[in-house]
Amino acid sequence: MLSRKKEQNPVDIEQHELLENAQKRIRQKKRLFSHFVIFLIGSIFLVLINKILKYGEAYDWFIWAILLWAFLFIMHAFNVFVTNKFMGQKWERQQREKLVSKQKKRIAEIQKEIDTDFPLSKINKKKDL
Repeated sequence: MLSRKKEQNPVDIEQHELLENAQKRIRQKKRLFSHFVIFLIGSIFLVLINKILKYGEAYDWFIWAILLWAFLFIMHAFNVFVTNKFMGQKWERQQREKLVSKQKKRIAEIQKEIDTDFPLSKINKKKDL
């Protein structure tokens, strides 16, 4: 009873893939939101360090630090909302199918070369002798 394996229904597999993809997207968006909150808090601290603690007060270096951080945040958001749409689950599936078909084609070519170079009739004749 315990050794029998249940065959998985293709619908169950598709639902599992959809659930995994949804969880992945939720994690990406959650990390982006966390990045935004940390960016806001960090920006406030950078301004406070420069203006109130007067660290490097001769130059407003916090502006460049915030701009650099904002650029990184925008890149993160672009990756989550734009790149993932083009290179999401459907794109991965297409790439996987393309690679599998190339491998099958190459295996068929190699098998054809083997069949022409070493036909089974010659091998069987050698065994009979």
